[in-house]
Amino acid sequence: MSQSYDRGLIEDFGRWREFTAGMWAWVFHKFTGWVLIGYLFTHIAVLSTSMQGAAVYNDTLSGLEGLALVRLLEVGLLAVAVFHILNGIRLLFVDLGVGLESQDKSFYASLVLTGVIVVASVPTFVSGAF
Repeated sequence: MSQSYDRGLIEDFGRWREFTAGMWAWVFHKFTGWVLIGYLFTHIAVLSTSMQGAAVYNDTLSGLEGLALVRLLEVGLLAVAVFHILNGIRLLFVDLGVGLESQDKSFYASLVLTGVIVVASVPTFVSGAF
């Protein structure tokens, strides 16, 4: 019979400290995937207003684009999409056997590249919102 023991509160909440770059890459990839699926449903809901006529659709888009919060959420969506794409490409190379020994470095590179792309795109997204 196997023994079990109480690991305690610190073990349960302190476990994230044991995560390596590969685990963080997995967590971020899953999280960004779920965010993109959630966005897909929001996108479909907005597009469905076009079935009520062009005026309703245009009013919906102009109303959403006029909100500063929506502009900031678009920046977040860009960050999520760019990271998911870059990490997916990284995983494709890993599956092909390219860069197996430098997975940590490629994960960090995808994070940095995502940050650079998002920071460079912020002025475009928030222009006219404030």
